[in-house]
Amino acid sequence: MANIVKTILGRSQVLLHNPQFSSRYYCAANKSYEFIKAELTGANKKVALITLNRPKALNALCNGLMSELSNALDEIEANKNVAVVVITGSEKAFAAGADIKEMKDNTFAQCFAGNFLNNWNRVARMQKPVIAAVNGYALGGGCELAMMCDIIYAGDKAKFGQPEVTIGTTPGAGGSQRTPRALGKSKAMEMCLTGNMIDAQEAEKAGLVSKVIPADKLVEEAVKLGDKIASHSQLIVQMIKEQVNTAYETPLNEGLKFERRGFHASFGTKDQKEGMNAFTEKRAPKFIDE
Repeated sequence: MANIVKTILGRSQVLLHNPQFSSRYYCAANKSYEFIKAELTGANKKVALITLNRPKALNALCNGLMSELSNALDEIEANKNVAVVVITGSEKAFAAGADIKEMKDNTFAQCFAGNFLNNWNRVARMQKPVIAAVNGYALGGGCELAMMCDIIYAGDKAKFGQPEVTIGTTPGAGGSQRTPRALGKSKAMEMCLTGNMIDAQEAEKAGLVSKVIPADKLVEEAVKLGDKIASHSQLIVQMIKEQVNTAYETPLNEGLKFERRGFHASFGTKDQKEGMNAFTEKRAPKFIDE
C-alpha cells in the first residue's frame, strides 16, 4: 500500500490509499511536495501524471522543483505497476524557464565546482517512456525539459523557445544540443541566436512536437497515449525506447547493429512468445513484462 500525494495550496496532503502503488511509491504519510503534484491516472492506473506547480512563477524551474521531480521519477522508475509518465504544467505555462532570481548571482567558480544543472537531466535518463504535455510557455529550461521527454504533445497555444541569449547567457540543459537534433541546424540556430519563440503549429511542422491538441484536451490526450503505450509489454517498450535513443547517438551502422541485437534479445522474453502466439491465434495478448 502507498499513498497518492497531491499538492493543495502549496502543501501536500494524502488523498487516498491505492493498492496499485508499490510499497516504495509515496510510501510515507509525511511524503510531501512543494513544487509538484503527482498522481496515478489512466484506464488501469498505469500512468503517472506529474504536474509542475509553481503557478505564480509560471512554473520556473528552481532547484527545489527539479529535486522533487527527480525524487518522484526515482520512485516511479522503481514501481513496476507504473508504465508511463506524463509531465505537464498549467494552461498558461509548462515552464517559463529556469528560475533567474535563484541563479543570477552565481559565479563561474560556483557553477563549475558544483557542476550546476548536471542533475537536471533525470527525465532524459528514465527507462520508462515520458510524455510532455505542453500548454502555454515552454521557454529556456522549460523547452529543454520538454525535449528531455520522449514524446511532446502541445496545446494549440503553446510557445517554445530558447531565450537565454537575451539575458546574457547560453542554454545549459540541452537547448543548443537537442534543438538541432529535433529541428535541424538552421532553425535551432535561429531560435538560440535570436531568442525568438515558435508556436505549436510551427513546432509540429518542424518535428519538435508529435501532435497539436486543443489546450483543454491536452492532458486527457496525453494520458490516452500513455494508456496505449502501457497496454504493451513494458519490457519491450523500454527496449524500443533505448533503440530509438541510440539512433541519435551513434552512426547508422552501429545503430542498426544495436537494433538487431535488441530484436534478437526479444526472443528470449516471455512477452515475445505471448505476443506472437496471440497473433497467430487471433486473440489479444496478455503481457507479463518478462
